[in-house]
Amino acid sequence: MTLSVSTQQLCPEFTVCGQITVDDVAVLARQGYRSIINNRPDGEGGPSQPTSAQIEAAAKAAGMAYVHFPVATMMVTPQQVMHYQALCADLPHPIVAFCAAGGRANVLFQAVGCRVGRPA
Repeated sequence: MTLSVSTQQLCPEFTVCGQITVDDVAVLARQGYRSIINNRPDGEGGPSQPTSAQIEAAAKAAGMAYVHFPVATMMVTPQQVMHYQALCADLPHPIVAFCAAGGRANVLFQAVGCRVGRPA
């Protein structure tokens, strides 16, 4: 089984992609990802978009950590950036983050200065 979307590895610990399906979660787990961050608000893509609860259930079934951190625009606040960096430091690595097309997930990665691990 293959992913329904393409991924972009931004560093060894962090990958971004567009909207995943429930079936993609098991594929991501088999590829070695240990955490999923969902940066997409529920319902943004209409009724065909899986809900956060559906993706979370699939992640838990696959033994993965899951966080819903919805961001509605590319403009992120300093508070969101600080929270996101702490979140990324606490989650098991490697992490895959997704939104509609991967743009917001990438913006958050860049906003944290590409630092997604624990502080040195």
